[in-house]
Amino acid sequence: MTLDELRNLDLDINRGGEWPAPVKALVMLAIFAAACGLGWYLDTSDLLDGLAQEQQKEQQLRDEFRSRQRVVANLDAYRAQIGELETMLGDMLRQLPTRTEMPNLLEDISNQGRANGLVFTLFKPLDELPREFYAAKPIQIKAQATYHQFGAFVSSIAALPRIVTLEAVSLSAQPMKDFNRDSPEPLNIEATLQTYRYLDEDTEAAPKPAGKRK
Repeated sequence: MTLDELRNLDLDINRGGEWPAPVKALVMLAIFAAACGLGWYLDTSDLLDGLAQEQQKEQQLRDEFRSRQRVVANLDAYRAQIGELETMLGDMLRQLPTRTEMPNLLEDISNQGRANGLVFTLFKPLDELPREFYAAKPIQIKAQATYHQFGAFVSSIAALPRIVTLEAVSLSAQPMKDFNRDSPEPLNIEATLQTYRYLDEDTEAAPKPAGKRK
């Protein structure tokens, strides 16, 4: 087919049957390509997006599998760590006095203070503060002693078999008549000691409010 024939070709679609065979072939090829492109856009692109999502899920599952595989490989070590933590927890719970042991602990703290030279003007156990499995027992104290005497007292209560912490300490230097002038100047001490009681199964539950009578 010559160039002149192409120029003089009537491209009216209604007369397509009269087109030369090469033109018909080109038109059919163009239609086929357009159909394929439209089909890919409507169907294949969605499938490719779905494939990408599935590949991403596969990678996530692989990562999760590797993570769980590491956990399983270290399971014996984790169990050993849990056993050690349970032992440590048991040791700490044994340092928490029960309700019947609490008065003796308070007396031990007071005796340690006097033994180290503290002169108490206030030794007041406050109400318990319940926690999840234990109750905190604050003890408000006011005393006079030298700095070294107070340090020795702190060391002595830290050495007790029960857990006792020292909080909110306030020290002020004020001479007292009862002390010898040649001795170190005493301090006025205000602090809160805190010990803890284990809430075991023998702890009495709080009474439930009685229902109203009709």
